[in-house]
Amino acid sequence: MKTLPVVLAALGAGLLFGLGLIVSGMADPAKVQNFLDPLGRFDPSLAFVMGGAIAVTVPGFFFARRAMRPLFADVFQWPTRQDVDGRLLTGTGLFGIGWGLGGFCPGPLVASVPLMNPGTLVFGIAMLVGMVVARLVTSDGGLGARLGTT
Repeated sequence: MKTLPVVLAALGAGLLFGLGLIVSGMADPAKVQNFLDPLGRFDPSLAFVMGGAIAVTVPGFFFARRAMRPLFADVFQWPTRQDVDGRLLTGTGLFGIGWGLGGFCPGPLVASVPLMNPGTLVFGIAMLVGMVVARLVTSDGGLGARLGTT
């Protein structure tokens, strides 16, 4: 069971992140799609949002890499794989296509759900279905492993 400080820290971080997504316009599918349309209604303002995110993240990783341990865990769980494979390329390609067509990625979608926009809810359901299908066909015990295709 998680302790109250961990739950409150996670809740606070999530609320701050969601608020930042809404204030920055990342939760507005039209704004995102315009950013991704350099030959149409191009809106470069999200580049500043991404630049700001990088400006906060880089120092955060710098200090986290030098810390002895995380605040709410015994050890850091850093990624160990560094190779680029077909699964990574396929996943990132599908993510980019979905982001471009729908104007949402998972974080802004979750931040937008309380607005109860029907289009947002439909996209959210479609994204969840896609995540379940991806889980079924991956090699980590899903359908692909049972069929011997991965």
